[in-house]
Amino acid sequence: MTGFSRRDVTIVDACTLQGQGGSPTAVLIDDPALDDGARRVAVRDAGTSHAAFVDTDTDTVRFFTTHGELTNCGHGTVAAQAFLLRRRGSAEHHGHQRTGGRIFGTTAVERDDGIEVWFDQGLIGLQDGVPAGLDEVLGALGIGPDAIAADDTPSVASPGTPRLLVPVKSAPILRSLRPDLPRLAAECRRLGYLGCFAYTMSPVNGRAMARMFAPAIGVGEDVVNANSSGCLAAHLHATHGRSSVEVEQGHSAGRPSLVFATATTTPEGILTRVGGTAVVRSRLDGTAA
Repeated sequence: MTGFSRRDVTIVDACTLQGQGGSPTAVLIDDPALDDGARRVAVRDAGTSHAAFVDTDTDTVRFFTTHGELTNCGHGTVAAQAFLLRRRGSAEHHGHQRTGGRIFGTTAVERDDGIEVWFDQGLIGLQDGVPAGLDEVLGALGIGPDAIAADDTPSVASPGTPRLLVPVKSAPILRSLRPDLPRLAAECRRLGYLGCFAYTMSPVNGRAMARMFAPAIGVGEDVVNANSSGCLAAHLHATHGRSSVEVEQGHSAGRPSLVFATATTTPEGILTRVGGTAVVRSRLDGTAA
């Protein structure tokens, strides 16, 4: 690795389902002397889609993929806060995190199946009307308008970066998605979308099942996207009056995951909180974290 050694990297499975699966996320104590190129290399060498770089002096966390820095990362926040709780050696911590020019509250609590983390996602912007480029994005996903759920509508939601939310009719349709990733990346870049969050609601338990495609930022399919789950909570709150949702992801990658999200109407708009359970694994060199 360039700039960071394997011992610097701790792998955290973020947003696990009953202690299993989740999104493997690299977490490192940041070195301010290194440039962003070294951080991108660290992500590549860790073999994860994302990495969180933590400055313990300022409570700042920066997130990178191999393509560059992200303004925020939901499952990365879950991973970073679980890592910090384990590093403190405490069972519970209420604090805050600085990321992308924002300061938001965080809570981390040790549970039997891992460390449960919640963070204040903030206000979610929801765009009215038919999303720009909807037909083109659906085409890149390999589906048409007939695959859209009858009781819901596609929408654009943003916790800072817009993404397209696409409700499909059923779990089989969701599982069958095989997007043309270069085409989807081009469309998302053209339209200014981070990616496309396809989901379906279970008629049995009210949970959502979802898949996130973000090739425009170098992530063909994200194992779990917590920020988009918060966006979905805001959308369902605005359109169906729901105050919370649980979102299963990662099944297509063989790493089932679960994200919790709540939404509340405030005078400023819809405010969301997002949570997940993380399991802190070993360092990349195999030593205990």
